[in-house]
Amino acid sequence: MSTHSVEVVYRGIFQKHLAQKICRGIVLAAVKEGKRGIAFGRYGDSPERNGIPAKQFAIVADTEEELQISMAQYEPKETDVSIAVDDTLCKGVESWAWYGLQPINKLLKKDGTLLVTSMEEPDALLTMAHSKEVPYHIAVVKGTVSFSGLWVYKDDHTDVRVLGAVAKVAPHLVRIGSVEKAILEEWGDELKVKSARKTYDRAQKHLVAPGTGNPETPYTFEMPKWQEMREGLVIPAIPVREQVEGWDGGYRPGRNPTFKKFSTRTMRPVVDFEKCTKCTLCWLQCPDSCFDITPDGLYDANMQACCGCGVCEAVCPVENCITMVNETAFPDNASQWEAWQKDEDGYRTWVQQIITNRPARSHGFSHVTQYKQELAEMRKTEPAGEVAIINEEPGAGPG
Repeated sequence: MSTHSVEVVYRGIFQKHLAQKICRGIVLAAVKEGKRGIAFGRYGDSPERNGIPAKQFAIVADTEEELQISMAQYEPKETDVSIAVDDTLCKGVESWAWYGLQPINKLLKKDGTLLVTSMEEPDALLTMAHSKEVPYHIAVVKGTVSFSGLWVYKDDHTDVRVLGAVAKVAPHLVRIGSVEKAILEEWGDELKVKSARKTYDRAQKHLVAPGTGNPETPYTFEMPKWQEMREGLVIPAIPVREQVEGWDGGYRPGRNPTFKKFSTRTMRPVVDFEKCTKCTLCWLQCPDSCFDITPDGLYDANMQACCGCGVCEAVCPVENCITMVNETAFPDNASQWEAWQKDEDGYRTWVQQIITNRPARSHGFSHVTQYKQELAEMRKTEPAGEVAIINEEPGAGPG
């Protein structure tokens, strides 16, 4: 039996159309080779929220019978290629219908490929991805994260470039000639065909040895068997307040001890405590009650609970007191306030460095026309013809 599958892990709403196009393109290319295929989403009722990790799948089989057998599963249990269209997803993903944090490479079969759109090098991405017991490969499609859907239509060829890379890393699934034919038929654009071919020519797989990556064991638990379930529906309440030793005068709200929201985050707030006036606006306006009130009356964003929405930066009245920084700049979820308490001078230096050298904002815009400014900067740093943008007008619709 010869059935192959691809998953695209994406940010809900922001990248839904991008993920759909990639999976659809894979199936269309497979059909060009006489195979059978289907593309579908992780949820039938599509309960997506802004930034929540979600999945699209593409299944390709040699015969209709093999395809039907695969379709009988709720979702593929292993994949030939796992595609992360936002590199911050390499830290792991969790959504409301999954059980604990899942490594980005969890479904990858032995010798499969993790394909990531990123400006980072493979080694940097592997420090975020959880280690795996079997060898696999990693490949990078160079480019900034393509967020489209709410604010701007960014047709930056991420969809077809990923398709070109898939043909390179998994030719047993689809070949580049079939991908080019499918792109021309689906999009009718020779420039998109060239983008796919260029990425195909440049894509490289890097072998990842067993045990390489983040050694942390993600949270897991045993699901009760039906005969072990309690009668009725019982949801234990979460304490209103968490007792923290040494926090006399401070306040930390009670939170779910197992469900963490940080996998939603593409950016996180960096707080300059020396500039804080204790106005309380970040604490009051945070939609997820992320801020802990410290014993000295400052506000520390809890990085286990923060989903990276950026509301705190928007409402803070003090310039550069709260700054959203790309998630790839951080190795862990440690408390910023505790770091400041231990070494104020060192923390001050760190804040200046991380804000000065921070990667580009990964979603949203801090001011009108920011997107066009980003395009101008990209054209300065890329060789002629490398950046192809079809539509630069804000509000042109989801892409």
